[in-house]
Amino acid sequence: MKIVVIGGTGLIGSKTVAILRQRGHEVVAASPKNGVNTITGEGLTEALAGAQVVIDLSNSPSFENKAVLEFFETSGRNLLPAEASAGVRHHVALSIVGIERTPDNGYFRAKVAQEKLIEASGIPYTIVRATQFLEFIGAIADAGTSGNVVRVSPGLFQPIAAEEVSVMVADAALASPRNGIVEIAGPERAPFNEIVARYLKAVSDPREVTRDPEALYFGGRMEEFSLVPLGEARLGRITLEEWLRSRTRA
Repeated sequence: MKIVVIGGTGLIGSKTVAILRQRGHEVVAASPKNGVNTITGEGLTEALAGAQVVIDLSNSPSFENKAVLEFFETSGRNLLPAEASAGVRHHVALSIVGIERTPDNGYFRAKVAQEKLIEASGIPYTIVRATQFLEFIGAIADAGTSGNVVRVSPGLFQPIAAEEVSVMVADAALASPRNGIVEIAGPERAPFNEIVARYLKAVSDPREVTRDPEALYFGGRMEEFSLVPLGEARLGRITLEEWLRSRTRA
């Protein structure tokens, strides 16, 4: 089966491409550096020819509110009609758990817009909503840092390893379209500030983590359940400590 992975050279994309190739599929790792650009439309027709499945793992180079919204809307309006013309039978997109529950977060609003385009496209689809990646905890801590203090919300957090996200995205692509949302998350659920503190301690970072209910998450106010699944979810098995150990070994 031919599968096109948009964003196929990124963190999740490169891992997903490798998994699908190991499973015996013809996989196109599509990205601007490979001549396929969903913003300009360059290379889309050629890349999608004969594809049965498209996995959209594209991401905006800017997180500024207007820019990120324009990215996902422009990308979707170019990609989805091109898929329809090519006869693609399953569109899979990676999204984020809880995007509708944090409307002040501009990136989340853009992902909601992306999902609406997918739902209206007429192409059978599966949206995989993931919690935050373990790989991003350091950057999240940096975003909440002032001086030597990291202010973090006590809202619940359930991070997942990129390795497991890639496996679950590949599984979704090879299954029948759900025409709905599948949620995935890490194995541990704990207050956000506690997980950030554990991470910083493990990497010998001297910054102090402060529990702050008013701390924003990239511009959005977090409630207790803003970032975690509220219902059924497929859970990974890699804990924060196991992930940190694997990085040390690498």
